[in-house]
Amino acid sequence: MEREVILRIEDLRVVFKVFRGELKVVDGITLTAHSGERLGLVGESGCGKTTCGRCVVRLVQPTSGRILFASKRLSEVIDIANPEMEKWHQAKREIQMIFQNPGAALNPVFTIGTQFITALHYSQSDNMKNREIRRRVIEALREVQLPDPKRILKSYPFQLSGGMNQRVSIAMALAVEPELLIADEPTTALDVTVQNQILELFYALVKRKETSVLYITHNLGVVREIADTVYVMYAGTIVEHGKPREIFSSPLHPYTQGLMEAIPKLAGGGFSKGIRGTIPSYFDPPSGCRFHPRCLKRMPRCEGERPSFLKVSADHEVACFLHKENNGG
Repeated sequence: MEREVILRIEDLRVVFKVFRGELKVVDGITLTAHSGERLGLVGESGCGKTTCGRCVVRLVQPTSGRILFASKRLSEVIDIANPEMEKWHQAKREIQMIFQNPGAALNPVFTIGTQFITALHYSQSDNMKNREIRRRVIEALREVQLPDPKRILKSYPFQLSGGMNQRVSIAMALAVEPELLIADEPTTALDVTVQNQILELFYALVKRKETSVLYITHNLGVVREIADTVYVMYAGTIVEHGKPREIFSSPLHPYTQGLMEAIPKLAGGGFSKGIRGTIPSYFDPPSGCRFHPRCLKRMPRCEGERPSFLKVSADHEVACFLHKENNGG
C-alpha cells in the first residue's frame, strides 16, 4: 500500500541578495516525503541542505517554487512557500525542527522548564492545565533518557552538557507530536559515543511515533542506517536519489561516487581519495551541471546543459549525461 505524500518541494530556488550581488544557493530542488517516511538529504557542508530545511519551517523565504505540506490534522494541503499563506500559525505546530547546535537553539537566560513548558503550552490546541503540561514535559524528558527530569527543568542550558541539551531539543520537538520533523545534523557538535546514543534514541522515538522526518546530514553512515529514501545534494541541486541499498551499492552520479570514495577506510589501505576541488561560488555558479568543474568524467555538453533526471529503476533516479548517453539519451 502506497503511503500518502506529506511534503512535496517543487522547483525550490533561494537567492540571497547581499552587498556583492546575488547568492544563488538553491537552484531548482524537487523532493517528496511520504507519511511516516524518513528522508535523508546528504551532501558536503555548504551545499544548501540547511537552507532547504529552514525554508520548510519558514525561517528562510524562498525566491520561487512551492513547498506543499499535506497536514492530516488540518485536513488540507498548504503551500508553505507562499508568503501570503494565512494558516501558518496552525500548520507550524505540525512541523518541528531540531537544529545543529543545541546551545544556540535554547535560550541561555531561561530555564529548560520555562522554555519547554511555554513551547508545549502554545503548541496545544486544547486548553491543557499547567499541571498536565508539566506532567507531559517530565514524561518527554524521561523518553530521551535524561536522569532526574525535575532537576533538568530547573537548570539553564549552560549548566547541561551538549548531549543533554540535544536530548532536550529532541524531547521538545517530539513532545508536541508533529507530523513532520526536520533534523539538521543534530549530532555534529557531539562526541562519537554521545552521537551514537542520540541517533539510536532519535531513531527509536520517531519510529515509535511514526513521525515523518527530513534528516539533513553530511554523514553517509547515518543516512544508511536511518533513511528510507536518500537525496544527494550538490551546490544547490539534487543529483541523485533512491533507496539507500541502491545508492550505496550502485552509486551512479560521479559526485555520489566521490562521496563514497571519501569515506575513511578503517581497515587501512591509506587515505581516502576524496573529491578534487571545492563547491563553486554561489555568486557565479557553473552553467549546465554544477558539478562539471570537479568531474573527471565530464563531457562537452555538461558545461552548457543541465541534465534532467533519468529513471534507472523503480526507486532510483540520477541527473547525469553519462547515463543518458549509455541509454541513448
